[in-house]
Amino acid sequence: MQRRITLKDVAQAVGVHVSTVSRALDPKTRHLITPDVARRILSASESLGYRQNAAAYSLRTNRTRAIGVVLPDITNPIFPPLIRGVEDALAAHDYVAILANTDSDMQREESISETLRARGVDGLILASVEREDDATARLSQEGVSIVTVNRKVDDPGVSSVVHDDDDGIRKILDHLFSLGHRDIAKIAGPRSLSTGDDRYRAFQRHRATLGLDGGPALVAFAENFNEAEGERCAGELLSAGARFTAVVCANDRLAIGAIAAFRERGLACPQNISVTGYNDMPMVDRLHPPLTTIRIQQYRAGFAAAELLHAMLQTVPDLRRPQHVLLPVELVVRGSAQPVQPDSRS
Repeated sequence: MQRRITLKDVAQAVGVHVSTVSRALDPKTRHLITPDVARRILSASESLGYRQNAAAYSLRTNRTRAIGVVLPDITNPIFPPLIRGVEDALAAHDYVAILANTDSDMQREESISETLRARGVDGLILASVEREDDATARLSQEGVSIVTVNRKVDDPGVSSVVHDDDDGIRKILDHLFSLGHRDIAKIAGPRSLSTGDDRYRAFQRHRATLGLDGGPALVAFAENFNEAEGERCAGELLSAGARFTAVVCANDRLAIGAIAAFRERGLACPQNISVTGYNDMPMVDRLHPPLTTIRIQQYRAGFAAAELLHAMLQTVPDLRRPQHVLLPVELVVRGSAQPVQPDSRS
């Protein structure tokens, strides 16, 4: 078995002290070493195959170079690109991600976050938070570096990377309005989540701006962002008896469920009811009909969250200030929404 190469081996090869090698291999202290010596040390460490001892580094710096990434549903197709963005950004800074899944259970989120903290992660990237999230608030107040991604908490003291949901819903409603739709229903997400609440409030606001009639019979609230809830809510809208020719869904999975429910009741999309989604998750362009939706920047959101957290970790705690990144969104027009038909839903 080959012996592990140590800092001492590199120091002996170059003819310098071990502390000099340590400074040269750390980008933060490399400037303390002359350029020629630093180049020799870097060359020797590469040729010898030196790899940093993570345990020793952790003891010396009280850092593990590990970041906890907590997701609400690891099977949701929007999260793999987000995770890839997180990992790519962290890798550039020699950090690794430790993934955990909560199944949208807030007690489990609290337990996982505490476990990750006990394991010594340097910070947390949370995609699983609710608007009023006691566990996240407590960890933030205790000095844990946290960035939420895709969702945010109501506390402005917790940094976040989210999408411009107000503009996304405006784009969807403007598009449906241009197609002649005036009776537009909404399948909203859970209001305990920022994505559910923000998209619902944007729908109400922009519907009023367009002068569209609205009422409780044209809104159904999902308990989760999944297909089963989309089916249930579509049935609820039909049972309420109010006329509508289009449905704005709070995410793509709800839209898929709604289309299935309408089809079961003999209503075709988009001939009888136009349906739109949100997120542009993978494969929605392969549905029948392909889904008109709002495209969010999944990879960029993950990358930005990791960069924001890394910058936070490089800042003295007393000088840290919360930052909130708002990413733009894009309307993607496909076949699930068409001009309103004279006999549609008559």
